Amino acid sequence: MPESIPPQIAALRDKTQAFIEDILVPLERTWDEAADQQDIRRRVVDASNEAGFFTMTQPVAYSGKDTSAMALTVVRETLAAANLRVSAHVFAPSAGVLGSATGKLQTHYLDPLMRGEKRGSFGFTEPDSAPRPTWAVQEADEIVITGQKSYVTGGAEADFVAALVNIESSGDDTGGTAMVIVDFDAPGVTVERVFRSLDGSGHTAVRFDEVRVPKWHIVGGIGEGMSRALDDISKIRLALAANACGIMLWATQYVTEYIQSPHRSGTPLGDREGVRLRYADLRIETFAARSMLYRTARLVDSNANDVNEVMCTKVFCTEAAGRVVDAAVQLAGGDALTEGHPLERLYRQVRAMRFTEGASDVLRLNVAKGALELSKGVL
Repeated sequence: MPESIPPQIAALRDKTQAFIEDILVPLERTWDEAADQQDIRRRVVDASNEAGFFTMTQPVAYSGKDTSAMALTVVRETLAAANLRVSAHVFAPSAGVLGSATGKLQTHYLDPLMRGEKRGSFGFTEPDSAPRPTWAVQEADEIVITGQKSYVTGGAEADFVAALVNIESSGDDTGGTAMVIVDFDAPGVTVERVFRSLDGSGHTAVRFDEVRVPKWHIVGGIGEGMSRALDDISKIRLALAANACGIMLWATQYVTEYIQSPHRSGTPLGDREGVRLRYADLRIETFAARSMLYRTARLVDSNANDVNEVMCTKVFCTEAAGRVVDAAVQLAGGDALTEGHPLERLYRQVRAMRFTEGASDVLRLNVAKGALELSKGVL
């Protein structure tokens, strides 16, 4: 539970809060009026580097840290609870599925990614209209990829995509799923659509028409694709759950102050029984979600098979955040619907979370499959 974290994690939480108050809050105040927001981003990155937060998401080989899931959870939740736009620049890009890359993959993709010279994206999902999942045939030292990816996260600004591909067996060559690095400027790659989702993040829809890729572009080996994809996705799902809990903390505190403040009726809204009932639900949801989040972080750090627990946590926390923010908007009234209001921005953000890295109902089906068919998961 949050109140029983080890002393060193508690100290990290306090350090994060001090960083927010001393560095991030002053920079946030200048965001809207800044002539050069890139300068603000650079200042956040520099300060985060100096404080030791920036490389928490990077491999040790790149001056990163062997950061525990609990440590990252605490920092992410604390940052989200501040509800600052500049917090998005505190962490460096993560290695993603390239984290264990060696040889040419390391020198051509991982190293430039870690230096900020290249940007990567992640392609997992096909459109409903696709005739089959993205596939590839093997030809000598190459694979030839055909298919579509409908929601390439980060694709709008990326140089390459790490795509999940089903590689067909050929002769003595075994088949299976694989994570494959594909350059956006490779012949046969077509960006069919660039779009932004409700929360403002950028994505692309991509088509592969017999795209030839050297076999050394395969991350790990053929047959490891799904496990590598799910390992990376699980980390992101836990991060989303931590962000959701931080948002709930902020929204609950906002409502606490709002309903205790003077009201035009002559008495604070918090004196009304109906308001108190809604407000109590905010606290109940936040308490339950945070309890689940911290238990799951401990499971991840114990190296248990945590896929089902992470999915449960992602679903519960993001959906609870949606309910909490929705109730906060209702209690705050019409002003919360106006553009620029902090709850308006959070409302869009938490709605998108229920789709990011796995829609809630898809994850529900996976949780049931994990328990009923694979005997995975704990209660």
